[in-house]
Amino acid sequence: MLFNSYVFVACFLPVALCGFFALSRLGGRVGSAFWLVGASFVFYGWWNPAFVPLLAISIAFNYALARMIGAAVRVPRVQTTLLCIGIAADIGALIYFKYLAALLGFFSIHGLANPVLPLGISFFTFTQIGFLIDTRLESVAEKGLLNYLVFVTFFPHLIAGPLLHHREMMPQFANPATYRLSGENVAVGLAIFSIGLVKKALFADRLSGIAIGGFAHPGQLALFPAWEAALAYSLQLYFDFSGYSDMAIGIARMFNVRFPVNFNSPYKAQSVIEYWQRWHMTLTRYLTLYLYNPIALRIARRRMARGLPMGRKLSLGGFASTVLFPTSITMTIAGAWHGSGLTFLVFGALHAVYLCVNHAWRVFRPTRWKPVPGRFAVCRRVFVTYLCVLVGAVVFRSDSLSAAWTMLTEMVGLHGFAFRGPTPERTLTIGRDWAMIVVLGAIALGAPNTQQIMRDYAPALSKVSGGGLAWRPSLGWAMVLGCVGALGVLAIGGSGEFLYFQF
Repeated sequence: MLFNSYVFVACFLPVALCGFFALSRLGGRVGSAFWLVGASFVFYGWWNPAFVPLLAISIAFNYALARMIGAAVRVPRVQTTLLCIGIAADIGALIYFKYLAALLGFFSIHGLANPVLPLGISFFTFTQIGFLIDTRLESVAEKGLLNYLVFVTFFPHLIAGPLLHHREMMPQFANPATYRLSGENVAVGLAIFSIGLVKKALFADRLSGIAIGGFAHPGQLALFPAWEAALAYSLQLYFDFSGYSDMAIGIARMFNVRFPVNFNSPYKAQSVIEYWQRWHMTLTRYLTLYLYNPIALRIARRRMARGLPMGRKLSLGGFASTVLFPTSITMTIAGAWHGSGLTFLVFGALHAVYLCVNHAWRVFRPTRWKPVPGRFAVCRRVFVTYLCVLVGAVVFRSDSLSAAWTMLTEMVGLHGFAFRGPTPERTLTIGRDWAMIVVLGAIALGAPNTQQIMRDYAPALSKVSGGGLAWRPSLGWAMVLGCVGALGVLAIGGSGEFLYFQF
């Protein structure tokens, strides 16, 4: 089921909300929690009921293993063995459903049926791996089955994130206040949801046609149509994921639950390091906590034990071992997490190069070369960062590495400088399409984001800096957001699935 569908907006969400709060008044917290779990399974099964048993088996397996790990607290080796078994089983299932077809093709193995990708498997698998690791580290407080079911299946994050930690969510589900209707939270949630719906249905889905038309014709684009397709896709991905993140936060807030911020105007970043602190923030946090930090800390401890320098005193070899190596591993896995094609691996490796260069500049630049202040310098850094991200987006979107290379050569003018599109129809709309790209690009780069607009009402677990427009529960804002919500609902007719549903 899609957030941007009539059945969700007009039926599922109101019924889920009413049932949740009605049962809390009639039967208390337990009844509401069971209702929420049931509603989440309906939400998940709406897409393909065949995968509901897979979700249930995954939850049962990981919860049982977590209890076993917790019970073996006095036998660390047993805990570690159980943890490895759990991680191997989860990753094995992920490889089978998500990567088997690509592996069979790579090794030229034919005749075996390719498994269909279950919706959201990357997200609920990573969420539960994190829970197993935290159980092993003895940092899990709420261990009840019902809370665990709500934590994993809560439908606003089940399909495409954000990736949640138990320590930030389970206390909320254990809090009796979560199960009491709050007019303020419903109003704040509806406002955030409406903004997200417009981003997805009115902005992102209108850009998808431009991107699809351009990337479907590699080798047939001149300079300006190639840039049009690349810019359109980068903005489509921006507003699609931004819209999804807003809607997820808004829905959760209606249930009195706060999610972590997952999207914070990444195209305003002044470096690739900052970009990954703003884009899919919970994935960055997850990979940093469970992958990058353990690798980097182990290397750092070995260097310190041998008396080797750290920080700005690092040699090139030390930098390679403490920064380049863990960054390359982490970003390659981040790329592979998005899909099984070589384009995703190259995308991850490309961003690993960006990050390593960025870190190297911070470590090895002369101390007198400090960042230049001023608006022009900020714009220059934003432009360079966005250009790097755009190259990565072209690789990410292309069907093959050769198609990505062709698109990049088209963007530097090696295939001509004409304004014509790949088809006569695309040529006729090129002026309108460029106007849309310019307007939406200005919004992405210059307008305050949703978290900044709603900042006075703590829309998420963490705060986002910045000022500008500030939402108030007033008649004026109600009229504005009513119009915004109406535009979003009217635009639903041409809406498609979220891009991150594919990952």
